[in-house]
This record gives sequence, structure tokens and C-alpha cells, in this order.
Amino acid sequence: MGEDGATPDRPALRTTVALDGEGASIARARHLAVDFLTRMRAEHGLSVSQRALDLTQLVVSELVTNARKYAPGPVLMDLRIAGGTVEVVVWDSEPALPMPRGADAERVGQHGLEIVMAVVQSLVVEREPVGKRVVARIALVDDPLDDPVGSPAEPGPV
Repeated sequence: MGEDGATPDRPALRTTVALDGEGASIARARHLAVDFLTRMRAEHGLSVSQRALDLTQLVVSELVTNARKYAPGPVLMDLRIAGGTVEVVVWDSEPALPMPRGADAERVGQHGLEIVMAVVQSLVVEREPVGKRVVARIALVDDPLDDPVGSPAEPGPV
């Protein structure tokens, strides 16, 4: 089995895109994330809550915005299903690791990392040989009794 869960009879549940410096790349990344999760639900029967769709769009938007704002060059985004989560992986060429800022009621903006940290299951930031990689994991279904979008609610294990 491959790192992405692929086997000869089961394709990888992932998609990757290179985003250029154009202003529309953030919206494109959000749309790609929704399309990916919708396709995983339709083609693979994955349960994906509305909350997971919304949070994935938010996380993609914040991570891609930060990469475009602080790193020169292209941004790579990888979305993959890993267990009961969607992993949002964003790579950029800036080696400096993002750091959460202290609370400051006077600060306008620059809250993206704090927002991401508040809504994901986990966040990992790693230096790469060139740049850095940020991996955020978001639960596909928050509660076994949550009604996934597009499918009837199923009771969880007892």
C-alpha cells in the first residue's frame, strides 16, 4: 500500500494543484477543495459533513493566502483523504516557519494561523529542502450522529 492509501485495485484519494501568483488562485483552491470532497462523497461513498466542507474551504483559503502573501514563487496544494480526515497540504518556497501571534485586540488582520489552529484536528509545519510544508487535518464527520451532506444519517457504533 502506498503512502496515500493507494493499492493496485484502489486509486489514491488525493488531488494536487500548482497555484500561480494570480489573484484568482485562492478562489480556485477553495473550489478545488469543495469539488474534491464532493467527488470523494459521490464516487467513494465517503461521509463528508457540511461543517467539514466549510472548514476545509476556510483552511485552504487561509493557508494559500499566507503562502501567496509571504512566499515568492508558486504554491503547491495537495488534498488527500487519510482515515477520517481530509489533509490540506500547502507547500511554498519561504523557509521561515509561521508563528502564532499573541492576542492583541488592536491588531487588524494577521489572524490566519490562529483561525486555522482553532478549527483543525492537527497542524504540522515542516521545513523542506526548499521552503516549507504546512499540513492541516480536518475531520470529515464531526460526530457519528452528524448528518453528512448528501447521505442519510447513519447511527454510529455502539
